[in-house]
Amino acid sequence: MQQNQDSKRASIVRKLRHKYRLVVMNDETFEEKYSLKLSQLSLFTAFGLLTIGLILLTTVLIAFTPLREYIPGYSGDVKTRRNLIQLAAKLDSLEQSSRRKDELIENIRLVIDGKAGTGRDSLKRGNKTDVTATKLAPSAEETRFRNEIEEQDKYNLNESTKNLAFSEISSYYFFTPMKGKVTTRFNPSEQHYGVDVVAPKNEAVKSTLDGTVVFAGWTSETGHVIQIMHGNNLLSIYKHNAVLLKKEGQKVNAGEPIAITGNSGELSTSPHLHFEIWFDGKPINPQDHMVF
Repeated sequence: MQQNQDSKRASIVRKLRHKYRLVVMNDETFEEKYSLKLSQLSLFTAFGLLTIGLILLTTVLIAFTPLREYIPGYSGDVKTRRNLIQLAAKLDSLEQSSRRKDELIENIRLVIDGKAGTGRDSLKRGNKTDVTATKLAPSAEETRFRNEIEEQDKYNLNESTKNLAFSEISSYYFFTPMKGKVTTRFNPSEQHYGVDVVAPKNEAVKSTLDGTVVFAGWTSETGHVIQIMHGNNLLSIYKHNAVLLKKEGQKVNAGEPIAITGNSGELSTSPHLHFEIWFDGKPINPQDHMVF
């Protein structure tokens, strides 16, 4: 019995190793053009290796190349997941903006006017106390000086901008937030209190001075906005960004990336940066202090 099984196995092995000759001949002259010696074992081996190679190649193409997005039933999952992530981020920003809208507007107004601190700690703790109640009472000399300045400048915004204390501003070395072409210049008469700068896509927006981020969020008109307080009532504002790299309360250095330029907000029609500088509650022409 064992001998019969061994003989059968030996017979199968001989058949697998038996050589066959594949010949390609001219049908008219019977001239041999090409011949190839094959065995069943070599043919099975070659077919198996080819099948494994095709499986490996297909796996690599699906796992490591963009071709996977063209596979039916797969591309939809990738796009849906990407859209859900973007919508979740926007929804979170809109919820925060709606919940703290009134507090932020009042807070930023006070910062621009130079009348109080940022008050962010009280907002984060949920304290709804009116921040105007925390203002320190100015001295009589300070009140008199402020009334004189406001009386001189209240009828002419352009003149008030020109008559700022440039002796104090000139002591700062402003870092250009982004190199590019200025498409819309500073024009307070048309309520355009900054400059619009066009630069390549995904260009980094950098802080013009050392300071602290007092606002980093979303507004429907200006999109992703970040505002930095630099001390001495000096505030810089960066609007229409695609992505914000800093959060409120973080310290930043001059020249440090704080955002990525974009086209966010209803007032933006193309990718650019809207950049403003405010000193002591008044807008300043950025082109007077830096070259874009």
